[in-house]
Amino acid sequence: MPAPRPLMPLWAALIVAIAGGLIYDLGFPGVSWWPLAFVGIAMALLSLIGRSAWAALLVGFAFGMAFYLQQVSWTALYLGPVPWLALSVLESAFVAGGAVLIALAYRWVPRASDARWVRLIVLPALVAGLWCLREAVVGSFPYGGFPWGRAALSQSESPFADVVSWAGSTGLGFVMVFLVAAIIEWVRARGWHDLRTAIPVVAVALIAMLVPQWQTTDAGTLRVASVQGNGPAGYFDEREQGDVLLAQLEATEPVLDEPGIDVLLWPEGGSDIDPLRSDRVAGVFDRLSDEIDAPVLLNTVTVEGDDEASAQYFNTSMLWRSGEGAVATYDKRHPVPFGEYIPDRDFWYSLAPDLIGLVQRGYTPGTNPPVFDLGDATTGLAICFDVIYDDLIWEGVDDGAQVFMFQTNNADFLGTDENEQQLAIARLRAIETGRSVVNISTVGTSQVIDPAGRTIDSLPAYEQGAMVTDVALRDGRTPAVVLGGAVPLLVVGGAALGLIAAGVLARRRNRSNG
Repeated sequence: MPAPRPLMPLWAALIVAIAGGLIYDLGFPGVSWWPLAFVGIAMALLSLIGRSAWAALLVGFAFGMAFYLQQVSWTALYLGPVPWLALSVLESAFVAGGAVLIALAYRWVPRASDARWVRLIVLPALVAGLWCLREAVVGSFPYGGFPWGRAALSQSESPFADVVSWAGSTGLGFVMVFLVAAIIEWVRARGWHDLRTAIPVVAVALIAMLVPQWQTTDAGTLRVASVQGNGPAGYFDEREQGDVLLAQLEATEPVLDEPGIDVLLWPEGGSDIDPLRSDRVAGVFDRLSDEIDAPVLLNTVTVEGDDEASAQYFNTSMLWRSGEGAVATYDKRHPVPFGEYIPDRDFWYSLAPDLIGLVQRGYTPGTNPPVFDLGDATTGLAICFDVIYDDLIWEGVDDGAQVFMFQTNNADFLGTDENEQQLAIARLRAIETGRSVVNISTVGTSQVIDPAGRTIDSLPAYEQGAMVTDVALRDGRTPAVVLGGAVPLLVVGGAALGLIAAGVLARRRNRSNG
């Protein structure tokens, strides 16, 4: 079988790719029309079939820009267009590189073999794997990566969501792209002349839609009081020291008389004064813990070292017990590059001194385990963007987490889709791990999500309030957690080796035919 010709001229492919990127984003929160994610993927693939490497690079970049300019538009809210454009261009460059690999798969696989099953199964699987390979690179490079906008994120409320309990976000992304690529090949091969050729794609679709979530084991309940103070927690908010703490205390007061609270949960940055460095604030948390007869799980900025030049700053969650102080701490494992620290500061300062100068303090990544022993249960932790990194969540379950508590501060993204996108990730984490998730924000949206991914309690965004919720505890590990990094390794490694093999076989076959 000869390599396919382009399905459309380059100018038309660019239009389709741009439209595809725009439609792809509509499948994600906050529009959340999840079927449109499949449509966007289809348009991206159709624009790449038969393209040369350079043309694929251009088409892929166009798709990436159309998608990311919408997906991460919230980065421009306070800092203007430069960070937004820089991030979009960087991520789109990776999309363009992945597009080249997919275009090569469309060129080499038909040359390597003209067997029907290769076209209908192997080629779509290779294309899906290469899509996931690109997502894996984006999620790990540079500076730890930015695994935001993965295909799976669009499916947090779709019939496909339960797949993540079996194969994680990489597995769900692979299934999504495989289905789209397989349908495209079935149509191109005029599969309706032999309906048996539709069996593989129909079988995968039915299994993915109907497979039940892996069930973890009931381990009782935990009564959690979670507080959204709606204080002036934004980077550029006008405030005096202690204003955020006071807002949190005000929002907490109504729940202090609630019976049977097992833990009081505050969001990221809920205390803008470190109780380890202030006896007065330490006394505040002693009082809270004493009044509810339970620990307080709070978050603040901590400092190691008294010399300003050499001091290390941490975004720290701590478990506070009356009379004992901080009995456990967890430092944010993944500070946000260019938000919470500046990598290669001298280089970037020379390019954008005004923007880089805004970030005066850099957070050091933590190394302590992401779990706290609450006494009645063990909770897993993630601070804001920590939640997008698979390995941290898997580590929490492996360390005994029976529930997850995610602390975040969305105050810098008021009125954007960022909080809904992050909430969708939290919902997928609940399904993936079979654990309840309490996602508490300074300003919202805050929700309690059960192990099936359903919202059971919530607070409106940008309003002060508190929830007292009986949260289900779970033991046991899902296949997604047991397999952990094996799924990404298998998918990404298999795709890379598969593309190399297709290239070698295509070249050999071309020589033998020549």
